[in-house]
Amino acid sequence: MTEKFTEWDAVSELKTDEDIALYFEACLEDDPGDGSLIRAALGDIARARGMSQLSRETGLARESLYKALSDQGNPEFATIIKVIKALGLKLHSELAHH
Repeated sequence: MTEKFTEWDAVSELKTDEDIALYFEACLEDDPGDGSLIRAALGDIARARGMSQLSRETGLARESLYKALSDQGNPEFATIIKVIKALGLKLHSELAHH
């Protein structure tokens, strides 16, 4: 008997604002320091909310958003901030406890 696996997509789990906030917070905490997990999370959240809507709210082309938030993307910090604000999210900081 062979097992069949399907690719898991976070987008299918991002149904409520609370789901989105918790997911984003977890990705902020677990990011390895290169922004890759944060970028991936923003891409997932953008797809869950609608990339066309995000494009209108940020003033950035849909194609540019897809590219910036992709695995190979390297968006400017200003782009990340625009996306975060347009998605209704906030960044916050606290002292790290070692």
